[in-house]
Formats: sequence, structure tokens, C-alpha cells
Amino acid sequence: MTEPVFDVAHLGHIEIYTDKFDESLDFFTRVYGLKLSTLGGDSAYLRAWDDYERHSLKLTRNHTTGVGHIGYRVSSEAALERRVAAIKASGYEVLGWTDGDLGHGRAFRFVDPFGHVFEIYWDTVKYEPAPDDRPALKNMASRFHAQGACPRRLDHVNLLAEDVTEFRDFMQTCLGSRVTEQIRLDNGRLGGCWFTVNNKTYDLACTEEHGRGNGRLHHVTYATDQREDILRAADIFLENCVHIETGPHKHAIQGTFFLYVWEPAGNRVELANAGARMILQPDWKTVTWTETERKKGQAWGLKTIETFHTHGTPPMKGEA
Repeated sequence: MTEPVFDVAHLGHIEIYTDKFDESLDFFTRVYGLKLSTLGGDSAYLRAWDDYERHSLKLTRNHTTGVGHIGYRVSSEAALERRVAAIKASGYEVLGWTDGDLGHGRAFRFVDPFGHVFEIYWDTVKYEPAPDDRPALKNMASRFHAQGACPRRLDHVNLLAEDVTEFRDFMQTCLGSRVTEQIRLDNGRLGGCWFTVNNKTYDLACTEEHGRGNGRLHHVTYATDQREDILRAADIFLENCVHIETGPHKHAIQGTFFLYVWEPAGNRVELANAGARMILQPDWKTVTWTETERKKGQAWGLKTIETFHTHGTPPMKGEA
């Protein structure tokens, strides 16, 4: 077993592109229930009520949809330098240092073999609540506001790649990620991998690209405290004419209770309960699912809807 690398602390933020900026911002704040930290230029910086950083979602006006970049926070300044050295030596595409963003300091950017842009950083801006947003309990990042679906924190992102094995190698080499669960197809290919850099079951998933696209997003997920929050969210989405793609239901892989919707620009967004398993076992062996097992559907038998395999952002030519 490869010795775990803990230079990378956690998934920090995602940048999402939208070609319907005003509608998307209304969805993420009023309906989904994130709070606006900063509105600057072509981007809105958003956070869930218990995200400790200034933002966990950067929503950016663009001519298309999809993911702009994925940001991971490392565990120290020294860890940042170690990861940068490893990435430079890896042979993967390097974009180099940036001065940072409104929510964090300098960052090092690099690209996976399928066009997704990643960055790692250490210096960050921690959220300081205003008096009217100060929580009753001092160990919370801000007050529970009960606006919209009101998720607690950023949980994970799911990316699409034509070769999941190649993406796995990238994640292990550049971020020191471990694979907790995976799908092995009948043809021998990996159909999906679930990665972690800490003791969460996963913070990033990669599933096989069926649309022959490049650098596409499958979904971004925020966590709620309990299943009942997701059931309440389903009614909120219904009342606001949000397209509910599938769920509420329970995943077989990773065991999370889920609900998938499409925000107004078409990006897929998930809510999942935060009470899923933790990986405390230091010698955890990757759980492998067969294609036959996956065709049985989700944990309670719900069959996976066809668009879950075909829809990603940005859309392919000819897609709506």
C-alpha cells in the first residue's frame, strides 16, 4: 500500500461558469441557500453557512457553462512547496503561480489530462461574520439562516474524463489522493473513482465521459445535516420550478442520501446528507463495484436516469 500523503487538507472551492448569471445567482442564493460574500466584476463569491473560508463557490459570468477551476487548500506553506515540486516533476501541464483571488492568497495552477484546471493554495481569507450573522455558538462559522435549501458546507465535485484510469493517476500524483471506491466495467476500464485527501469518504469523483467532451463538469455538491433537509429542499425546488433530475434517494456507492437538480444555466447541482461514512481505517482497501452490481441501481433499487450518464456542462454540440 502506498504511504498516504496529507499535504492537501481539503477541497476548498469550485468555480462554476454560467451563461445566465442573474438567474444562476438567484438560484444559488434564494433557492439553494448559499450566502453572497462578495460581488465583484463578473463573479459572485458564495459560501454555505458553516464554510469557514470566505467562499466555496465562485460563480462566473461566461459565454458557456461548466467548471472554471477546482481549488484545494493545503495543510501548510511547506506542504504547498512540496506539492508544487511534485506537480512540476509529474509531467502534467503547469500553468504556474497566480496572485490569488478575493478569497485566498497566491495559488499554483495545473491541468489534468482532460482540461480541468486545478489550483492549490495555503493563505486564505477566513469568514468573519457581521454582527447580524454571528452564530449563537462560537464554534460555528456563521449563523444558520434557513434561507432556501440552506446546505451546511461544500462537500464534493464530480468531473468527467474519457479515461478514468489516467485521471486517477493524475489525482494520486499531484494531490496525493486515495481511491476509496471505484467501478470496474466489464471491458476492464474504470467507470468511476471516488477520491479523498483526508478522512472523508470522498471530496472529488471522476466518472467516465460519454459525450466525448473535454474538461466537463458532472456536478457540484453541498452537504446538509440530515435527510429531512433534502426532503424539504425537494419541495423548495418544486415550488421554484427547478428541474429535479433524480432523487431523493440513497446512493449505493458511498451511501449518501441525494437529490440532483439543474440550476437555470444547466449545471447539475446535488444536495447530499453530511452524515455519510468517514474513512478512519488507515489501511482501507478500495471497494470495487462491478458493472453488473451497478446496473441493479441505487441502494434501494432506483434505476439511474439516462441523463445522469449523458448530461454534463458545457453541453456538447447539438445538446440543449
